[in-house]
Amino acid sequence: MTKPLLSCFEPVADSNSEILILGSMPGRESLAAEQYYAHRRNAFWKIMSDLLGFDPASSYETRLQELKAARIALWDVLQSCTRVGSLDSSIDADSITVNDFRSFFRTHDKIHSVFFNGAMAESAYRRYVLPTVGTISVGYKRLPSTSPAHASLSYTQKLQAWRTALALGHDKLV
Repeated sequence: MTKPLLSCFEPVADSNSEILILGSMPGRESLAAEQYYAHRRNAFWKIMSDLLGFDPASSYETRLQELKAARIALWDVLQSCTRVGSLDSSIDADSITVNDFRSFFRTHDKIHSVFFNGAMAESAYRRYVLPTVGTISVGYKRLPSTSPAHASLSYTQKLQAWRTALALGHDKLV
């Protein structure tokens, strides 16, 4: 079976972004919907709505605006890769191309914190991106994946971990 070449979405960011949340590569449902974290059981939007105080059922565009208003940017580490299904473990390592973070950090120079939504986002960033971005003054932290495949933590545990991380230096949290 031929693995399809997948491409990520454009970053959700503006010039006021201070925090960058990175996933690895959108899953099958997200790619089909052309929306970050579109899988109905992914906890990302529920966590963000609990932390920022917006309705998780609001339109996708409204949710993106809420992130921007909270100075949060959203993107993926991988620009493209091949994978069957949605699991990070199915990504073909030889097919990985990463996004241009050098340019991203140049145009989004207020970003001071990068949070990884799961282990694959962190490991890919550290392996492929970190050596290319030079000495930027940014803090890094891996958070529990919001994916339904990461079931070892409850929603409450995930929410608390995200709340603690995002609260550091951020006054927009509820």
